[in-house]
Amino acid sequence: MMEKEEIFSKVLRAGRRTYFFDVRATKAGDYYLTITESKKFTNDDGSFHYKKHKIYLYKEDFSEFNTILAEMTDYIFNEKGEEVISERHQKDFKKDEYEDTESSKETPSTESFTDVNFEDI
Repeated sequence: MMEKEEIFSKVLRAGRRTYFFDVRATKAGDYYLTITESKKFTNDDGSFHYKKHKIYLYKEDFSEFNTILAEMTDYIFNEKGEEVISERHQKDFKKDEYEDTESSKETPSTESFTDVNFEDI
């Protein structure tokens, strides 16, 4: 399926990862959601490249997806709390180093991935 232009988009920048949430239209005019994770990698010579992973989420799956996502994030927070405990994650996160991204989208970033409410779509 060929992707159409975005109808509505949000961006979440998280260290060297960037998440793109894009509402798109099918050929029939219905809407679906794509979620793309883009991760920046630096080569030994100082150049960099991005690896992308994308999922497509259709309306008929929103409710169950939202339920399972909420259950999984609640489980993690209940078991380990909301504080990031990985020293490596904290050390690798240097906001200024990852300001630029491969996208030219000027959408404001959100505070937390768990703030996404799929029922609003």
